[in-house]
Amino acid sequence: MKRVAVVTSGGDAPGMNAAVRAIVRAGTEKGMTMFGVRNGYEGLIASDLIPLSNRDVSEILHLGGTFLGTARSTEFKQSGDAQQRAVEGLGAHEVDGLIVIGGNGSQSGSARLEEMGLPVVGVASTVDNDLVGSDISIGVDTALNIIIEAVDRVRTTAESHHRAFLIEVMGRDCGYLALAAGIAGGADVIVTPENDIEPAEVERQLRAAHERGKRYALAVTTDGAVNNAQRCMEFFQSHEEEIGYELRVTILGHVQRGGSPTTFDRILASRLGSAAVELMASGGSGQLVGWIDGDIAHTPLAEVAGRHKVAPQEMWELLRVLTK
Repeated sequence: MKRVAVVTSGGDAPGMNAAVRAIVRAGTEKGMTMFGVRNGYEGLIASDLIPLSNRDVSEILHLGGTFLGTARSTEFKQSGDAQQRAVEGLGAHEVDGLIVIGGNGSQSGSARLEEMGLPVVGVASTVDNDLVGSDISIGVDTALNIIIEAVDRVRTTAESHHRAFLIEVMGRDCGYLALAAGIAGGADVIVTPENDIEPAEVERQLRAAHERGKRYALAVTTDGAVNNAQRCMEFFQSHEEEIGYELRVTILGHVQRGGSPTTFDRILASRLGSAAVELMASGGSGQLVGWIDGDIAHTPLAEVAGRHKVAPQEMWELLRVLTK
């Protein structure tokens, strides 16, 4: 591999810039000519490439988001013609390898490009932590720290006013963020797609926490759950008289994906990015570079595409013990 491009795709995640920096510098060290694709797969379709040198990535390590830009591309996902244009555009720049930093949808795109004959290596990056092939992805640690800071602040008010609060976090089909934040933040009940309990049960568990002597009660939900913040709030409002107390709701939204990456995410991104270049340089492709059991791991993109993982069962068991 002599000419390699890197693209950041899908939802932004703190640490993406650190991964780009590592990829460019590791590639340059190996004598590769490096390129960046602007604005995700949309930029790939439009052949929007820029050359990247070590100097170009010298001040991005600490920055959140991605300086290359990113976008979700329905056209790329649905159109074989768009995918072909992406491959031809890289060929016009004589790029012979692509590194894709992103989550589920992005790596499904990686698998498709690999099938079309383009050497592709994926790098695990999504705050949802739902990507098969990595125990933890770039951005997860930062998102969790932001959530816990919010939980701790809300708890201060909840305890002062003897109130029940519900905090909604990201995750889509995976409840990892809610579960991890609930354990670390002392939540009394957690609602996720894997544990999608009814609002009446949420109310029962919040009431039980109060009856155990707690000065406040706290629930955490995943945005992708059927019984998310909106559904729970509607239930509490429609049963306000019989419930006898209000539920205050905080939806964190995109604040979870913003800000400077934590030390852990900077190191993880740097290691995964460098490992992706090593794999590409050795002639390997069609793999996702992730982090499993405390070390770099490679998983075939064909096994990653179209799948998502769920929160570990042992974490649910831990939550059951801790909320008694």
